Amino acid sequence: MFMLITLSIILENPNIDVSFALQKGSGSRFEVAQRQQSKTGEDLCFELTTEVKPDKNNPHLADFRGPFIQGTPGERFIYLNIGKYAGAADEPWDRRLKIPLTGISMATANDNVHLITHVSGQGKDGTPNCATVKPFVGWKLK
Repeated sequence: MFMLITLSIILENPNIDVSFALQKGSGSRFEVAQRQQSKTGEDLCFELTTEVKPDKNNPHLADFRGPFIQGTPGERFIYLNIGKYAGAADEPWDRRLKIPLTGISMATANDNVHLITHVSGQGKDGTPNCATVKPFVGWKLK
């Protein structure tokens, strides 16, 4: 039996006038959801509901599934798409930011719980952050 939880991703200090969106689905046939742009550098918030159950290899850890969830058991993640991948064909960026869903215990991931994480919108070079979030602060109860 699956439980439902809500996840919020706060993208801090994103680049101005760059599109960001959640990736729904995988492979080349994905959709974008909640496409947003920061007009003044304000943080952006992406929120989704997903199913969770105990990981079959480690029942103390949570395993996620749903249209926004990527990866294999034990290595699940969410993609935040950027620029062209976010549906903005006229933007120069074609990137994705990989937000891990690892290390979340079943004690934390109770039914109807709301978890939140904060990730930087910009990389060290000042361009939109991409690849796997590092360092990743993890998920906390909202």
